Amino acid sequence: MLSKYHWWRDAVIYQVYVRSFLDSTGDGVGDLAGVRAGLPYLKKLGVDGIWLSPFYPSPQHDHGYDVADYCDVDPLFGDLAEFDLLMGAAHRLGIKVLLDIVPNHCSSEHPWFREALDSAPGSPARARFHFADGRGPGGSEPPNNWHAMFGGPAWTRVADGQWYLHMFTPEQPDWNWRDPEVAAEFDRVLRFWLDRGVDGFRIDVAAGLYKHPELPDSDDPGADARTRDSVNPLAWNQPEVHEVWRWWRAVCEEYTARDGRERLLVGEVSVPTAREHALYVRPDELHQAFFFDLLGAPWDADAFRKVVSEAMQDIAGTGSTVTWVLNNHDQVRTVTRYGEPAPEGSGLGTARARAAALLMLALPGAAYIYQGEELGLPEVVDLPDDVLTDPIFRRTGSRARIRDGCRVPLPWSGQASPFGFTSGVDGVKPWLPQPDYFAEYATDRALADTRSFWHLYRDGLQLRATLPQLGEGTLHWLDTPPGVLAFTRGDGLVCAVNFGTAPAPAPVSGAPLLSSGPCPPGVLPGATAAWWLTDL
Repeated sequence: MLSKYHWWRDAVIYQVYVRSFLDSTGDGVGDLAGVRAGLPYLKKLGVDGIWLSPFYPSPQHDHGYDVADYCDVDPLFGDLAEFDLLMGAAHRLGIKVLLDIVPNHCSSEHPWFREALDSAPGSPARARFHFADGRGPGGSEPPNNWHAMFGGPAWTRVADGQWYLHMFTPEQPDWNWRDPEVAAEFDRVLRFWLDRGVDGFRIDVAAGLYKHPELPDSDDPGADARTRDSVNPLAWNQPEVHEVWRWWRAVCEEYTARDGRERLLVGEVSVPTAREHALYVRPDELHQAFFFDLLGAPWDADAFRKVVSEAMQDIAGTGSTVTWVLNNHDQVRTVTRYGEPAPEGSGLGTARARAAALLMLALPGAAYIYQGEELGLPEVVDLPDDVLTDPIFRRTGSRARIRDGCRVPLPWSGQASPFGFTSGVDGVKPWLPQPDYFAEYATDRALADTRSFWHLYRDGLQLRATLPQLGEGTLHWLDTPPGVLAFTRGDGLVCAVNFGTAPAPAPVSGAPLLSSGPCPPGVLPGATAAWWLTDL
C-alpha cells in the first residue's frame, strides 16, 4: 500500500559524478564499481539517495551527455551486471538511486541520427530531429540565427545541403519532440530502467525539448538558456513540454501503484521566474525541479531572503516542495565562488560555504549536494589548457565558463595524487590532474577531523533526519540586524546566518545546537551560521 509519506519532499540527494568519484579498474576514470565501493561512505554521511551522472554508451564529447544508447552501460564505466550490483548494494543500505536522463538531445553517433544522415530530406528518419533547409544563396546560411549554448551557431550543415539543430554542440543533435516516435522511444527507455529498480530520474534540460514549430529568428540569439534571465523563449520553455512531464509522471505512478514505492522525477529547469518554475512541479508533472536561484544569489542577506521568500511563496505555496542546490557539475565550487580564488580555499570563502551549507539544510524542502562539497573542495583554477576537456573550451577557446575545475577526481587518502582515487598502476593518472593541496581535503583526513566540512554536513544531516522541525514545512522570518538572516522552523528551531564579517548579536541567548564555526553563546560571528533549539 502506498504510504502517505512522500520520501522525496525533504530528501537529501548526493550527486555522484561517476567519472570523478572512485576508479575501481585503475584506468584513471571513475566507474560504477567505484560508486558501489563508496556507498558505505555515503551511508555514513547520511544522504537519502544518489544521482548518477550519465554512464550510457557515448563517444564522451560532453562527458556522457551525448548519449549513443540509452539502455546500456558504456564499457568505460562497467556493464549492466555491475549496474545491477550497484542497485542491490544501494538498496540494502537504504540509499535510493536516480539516473541522469538526457531527453533534449542525443549523440551524433546514436543509430537514429546515423540513419537520419543516410536518409533523404523529408524522410521519417530526419523527422525525429530538426533538419531544415538553409537560407541565402544555395541554402548556404543556417535556417535561423540561434547560437549554441557551448559557443558557435546552433546549426551544422550536412552533405546534402540541409542543416540540423544542436543547442549544445554539433555532436549533440536535438530531438524533435513533435515526432511521436521520439516520445515512444523515451517511454521505452524509462520503463527499461524502472524495470531494473531505479528510484527515479534527474532530467537534463527539462525546460527544453520543444522548439517553436516555425524555428523563427530570435531577438536574442546568443541567450544562454542556463541563465534564468536570458532564456531564448523560442528554444526553451515551450508550453508543449508540460505534456511530456505529465506522461512521465503517469509512467512513474503506474510503477508506484504496483509496489507502493514512489519514483522521483527531478528536472533541471531554467526559466525566468519562480512562478514559471512552479508550473513544472504541479501535482501531475515533475515531483521536483532544481531551484537555482539560491546557487546564483550573491553572498548578501537581502538577496538570500528575497530568493527564499519567492521560492516559498511561488513554489511551496502551490503545495509543491522547493528543491535547493548550492552546486553541481556545471558550477564553480562553493568555496571558490563565495570567496577569494586562492586554490587553498581557506579564509572567507570557506567560512561562507560552511554557513551556506547549514542554511540550505535548514530550509524547508529537499536538497542536493554535489560530490566534494562535503569535503570543502575548492575549484581547481589552474588546470593547464592541454588537459581541459570541456566542450565549451574547445568551441570558444575561452576559460570563462569551463567546468573542468569542479570535476577533478575526489581525493580519498594519502599525501600525493592519485590520493586513492585510482590505483596508479603502470603510471596511470586520474583523467584530470589533482593538485597537491588536495591532500588537505582527502576523505580519510576529513573523517578523522571533527572540525571538518564532512562532519558539519554529517551532523547537519543527522539532525535534519531526527528533528521534526526540519525537512518539509514552512519557515517564519525573525527581525534581525542588517546583514543577518534568521528564521524559525517548526516548534522552536532557529537558524541564523551572519553575512557580514563583524560579529552580531545572536537571535538566541544560549549555546547553539550546531554551528558552522566557533559560536559563543549570545554572539554570531561573521560568515557563520548556527542552529538553536529554543522556546521562541
